[in-house]
Amino acid sequence: MKVISTILILLGTLSSYGQVIKVGAKHFNESYILGEILSQLLEDEGYEVERNFNLGGTVVCFEALRTGGIDLYPEYTGSLAEEILKSETRLSLAALNTKLQEALNLEISSSFGFNNTYALAGTPETFAQLQATNISDLRQYRDLSMALSYEFLKRKDGWENLKRTYNLQLNPVGIEHGLAYQAISNGKIQITDAYSTDGEIEKYGLTLLKDDLGFFPEYYAVAVFQTNLPVHVKGIISKLESQIDEDEMQAMNSEMLYGGKTFAEVAHSFLKRKNLTSGNRNSSSQGMLNQIGAKSIEHLSITGIALGLAILIAVPLGILLFVFSAVSRPVLYVVGLLQTIPSIALLALMIPLLGIGKIPAVTALFLYALLPILRNTTTGLTSVDPVLRKVATGMGMTTFQQLRYVGIPLAMPAILAGIRTAAVITIGTATLAAFIGAGGLGEFIVTGLALNNTSLILQGAIPAAMLAIVVEFVFELVEKISIPKHLRS
Repeated sequence: MKVISTILILLGTLSSYGQVIKVGAKHFNESYILGEILSQLLEDEGYEVERNFNLGGTVVCFEALRTGGIDLYPEYTGSLAEEILKSETRLSLAALNTKLQEALNLEISSSFGFNNTYALAGTPETFAQLQATNISDLRQYRDLSMALSYEFLKRKDGWENLKRTYNLQLNPVGIEHGLAYQAISNGKIQITDAYSTDGEIEKYGLTLLKDDLGFFPEYYAVAVFQTNLPVHVKGIISKLESQIDEDEMQAMNSEMLYGGKTFAEVAHSFLKRKNLTSGNRNSSSQGMLNQIGAKSIEHLSITGIALGLAILIAVPLGILLFVFSAVSRPVLYVVGLLQTIPSIALLALMIPLLGIGKIPAVTALFLYALLPILRNTTTGLTSVDPVLRKVATGMGMTTFQQLRYVGIPLAMPAILAGIRTAAVITIGTATLAAFIGAGGLGEFIVTGLALNNTSLILQGAIPAAMLAIVVEFVFELVEKISIPKHLRS
């Protein structure tokens, strides 16, 4: 039996080489670190890892896992119980695992060791002035300046039920979690939600209010994955069981946020400390300019494909709407309706249909690019001088000939203007595609927001703006080459 077991383990190890495991992470620093720890553990065992970090919040990550966009990601037991299973009772780790297997064909690992629960945070001076040590002490206040993360505002284990449990009268506003601490430090807000292992708590010297009614469930960190994940991979993940306590996780968060280290460096230092890695990690990091160049190319590929598809569909459709004008208005209304859907919402809606990555991103960007091209095509054709159309008819031209030799050439300035507008909109909107793992310059921006790193944000924002300007010049050049001077706007 021992020989057979040894052979099976050896075969599992050999089969890992070259096999791709897709690891996801939410868009905040702790999830980056845990996702990177899992990734490096797997790479150390010979697996090739595809990192899909910045995947929005719990629901986006979970949908990506459910639809096969990722194989595993770090999650918290409280989030799984409250947000995914909608459990009305507190579940033990074993009970949670059983329910996930039965309902969703998913499993969770053993706990990594620490409980990262929610808390309400503020400065010691603020809470001393309010004479508040417990959440229940806030009942008497109505006009405190409170800003909570958008996810916390909507979660079942978040603000609404917390407010009801404690009978609070406060009316918070939403804020990106990474910006809330800076807002507290600058005196813009008094209270925000916090994760109890956030590195910013120590950095800014904040105090956490005690959850005296025990509202928040336990949020033990685990890995969640499909039940059909290879047994050898599950064994690698199990190496993290009880390896991280709350203080250690807070220290790693702080080290990444304020120690000048990347999450890859923090993760590797942890693995070395715990003797969970076999040796030194070969750094594959590129220089900043190389990273920007690579992400710019990725950004252009996403926007270029989306824009090309929009041109192929919208221009012919615009011509057909001009010919069959009775249906033009309803079609334009429907296409215009797509523009009213917030871009981040449309991207999230794509995940259940198309998973994560470039395909859903290109699809969403394609839908956004349709309206300006379609509208300008129909408007350009409609605006052609009726006298010229009558002359063309008098010459015996067919409808097709009129379009080819008169309508389309005269409408070309308007059509190109629509394409130019669509291109600029697509380049800007594509930065949000990073939330669903599509890459591009948005990765810098999303990561920078999560880490409160202005430099990282600018690494994405400035090149994206420059790309938009370059595209403007390119289309201006195309207009000069392809359109006679007297027809240019």
